[in-house]
Amino acid sequence: MVEPKPLWFGGDYNPEQWPPQVWAEDVELMRRAGVNLVTVGVFSWSSLEPEPGRYEFGWLDQVLDLLHSNGIRVTLATPTASPPPWFSLAHPDALPVTADGVRLLHGSRDTYCVCAPAYREAAARIARVLGERYGDHPAVEMWHVHNEYGTTCYCDHVAESFRRWLRGRYGDLAALNDAWTTAFWSQGYSAWEQVFPPRRTQYLANPTQVLDFRRFYSDELLAAYREQKAVLGTRVPITTNFVFGSWVPVDHWRWADDVDVVAIDHYPDGPGIEAEQQTAFGADLARAWAGGGSWLLMEQAAGSINDRGRMHAKEPGRMALNSLSHLARGSRGALFFQWRASRGGSERYHTAMVPHAGPDSRMFREITELGELLPRLAEADAGVVEAEVAILWDAESWWALQGPGLPSPTIDYLESVRAAHRQFWSLGIGVDFARPTDDLSRYRVVVVPSLYLLTDEAAAALSAYEGQLLVTPLSGIADEAARIRLGGYPGALRDVLGVRVEEFHPIDGEVELSTGARGHGWTELMTVTDAEVLATYENGDPAITRRANAWYISTWLDDPSYEALVRQVLQAAAIDPPNYPRGVEVITRRTGRTRWRYLLNHTGQPAEIATDAENLITGEETAGSLVLAPGSFAVLREQA
Repeated sequence: MVEPKPLWFGGDYNPEQWPPQVWAEDVELMRRAGVNLVTVGVFSWSSLEPEPGRYEFGWLDQVLDLLHSNGIRVTLATPTASPPPWFSLAHPDALPVTADGVRLLHGSRDTYCVCAPAYREAAARIARVLGERYGDHPAVEMWHVHNEYGTTCYCDHVAESFRRWLRGRYGDLAALNDAWTTAFWSQGYSAWEQVFPPRRTQYLANPTQVLDFRRFYSDELLAAYREQKAVLGTRVPITTNFVFGSWVPVDHWRWADDVDVVAIDHYPDGPGIEAEQQTAFGADLARAWAGGGSWLLMEQAAGSINDRGRMHAKEPGRMALNSLSHLARGSRGALFFQWRASRGGSERYHTAMVPHAGPDSRMFREITELGELLPRLAEADAGVVEAEVAILWDAESWWALQGPGLPSPTIDYLESVRAAHRQFWSLGIGVDFARPTDDLSRYRVVVVPSLYLLTDEAAAALSAYEGQLLVTPLSGIADEAARIRLGGYPGALRDVLGVRVEEFHPIDGEVELSTGARGHGWTELMTVTDAEVLATYENGDPAITRRANAWYISTWLDDPSYEALVRQVLQAAAIDPPNYPRGVEVITRRTGRTRWRYLLNHTGQPAEIATDAENLITGEETAGSLVLAPGSFAVLREQA
């Protein structure tokens, strides 16, 4: 049997924030906790280059040597997410400008314009210097370029770059005018100099201009990443940490081919069970971006969940539960931001592996317990995550549904996708994310949540799909230029669904359907052309339909109603939900005849699981059944 590679455990380490006498204590505590990988240098530009062209590497030399001598590997970062004050003073044109035309000043992180030549040159220069000095250092396991790409700017540098990108996309102004429908509101462009980023304007901005700007910015940030990657060399893997949020102008799927390891930062923002659902959601997305293979959880919070501004302390054991949810879904490890909680600075209350209370604390004891646990789970990393259901994900549809001039201010693409995901999560059904043009034939069920932009190619692929197809509102409405497909909604999917929607009717509050199901926020005036009506509105109009294998929902269902419908779809697909206690999350990985089941009990009650297997957590064999204590977990190795 081949010895499995160890899982990575550690987090962001910022020794420049502390005097050298603390470093020895840090390394001793890391060894006690089982840390084997730390990220160094993410925000250290001013410490590495305090003046233009003057470098101070002595402290970093000492830190890397200290870590290496203690068996701790390093992900070495380029510090380009936070240019130092001297750079901003020397190059004020490289400071970001808001859509309102306000130039932001230094004083936070991310104060840069990615299109400013001075910034790009300085970023590539510091990356090259680091690569030359540390490319062969024995501690360096991986390069970490930048941090959480996503800063947006609307300055004149950006305007020039945006025009170049548009020329590459459209070729000439006639094609741009057609795609942007500039005949509306007299917006026709007769010279490229007339085209600007979507800065603040009098009323509603052009929606395709806004969409193209998001596309452009994703590509421009990727170009900046590639410039740094090119000067770092190829001895070890190179990555950057993907950050997830509605503000992020990055299509991570398009970036995935350019990173050697897909790495994500994940910070749930919901209380209670919602945070566990979001954790599973983010991990399943990361695995999709990684092509179904391994990826890396680069950052998470050790001790708190930021519930929309309020920091809720994680209950005992919850940090381990969150980490195992990521590991079960393909992460090669569990890393945190950060190692030691900062004494000062803007994120001084961000929880850390070593909290302000120090190592004599519940948090550090739990970190140490997790570090002891991970080596027992490394073997399960060989398994492929089982999934018979795919949910389609499309960043550009998300961007389009954040644009101006939509039928309702409450349209929420992310919630539409999350709602679909959590129904299968609740039922214990494994899920992959996929693109509409992927090969979907291996999935028995494909869910299409609010896939607003749909190309002819993607529509044809969905029409040819032979499994159970579940479509929700606002799918197939527009083409790739965000132009409405005429003839009735849902546009490109009318024929496959056998319905025709004449009007959208957003609503306040709820509506009850003939089956007792409850919808909210949205209804549609729909006629059936070739489908069975499964539920109607109070006036008798169709609400939920089915045509052969294609199901359509014309309202946002609440979770109990959505789950009931999903059960029908699963039955049609001959998928039986596993018989686990409600609130016990189960993720299955398999290779050959060996199966690993991750069991996470999110309830306050003991849960009994039928099994004959070895529990990797305890090393004990179970015969007949296993009782999971409230808030506990197990990883079972079973033979088929």
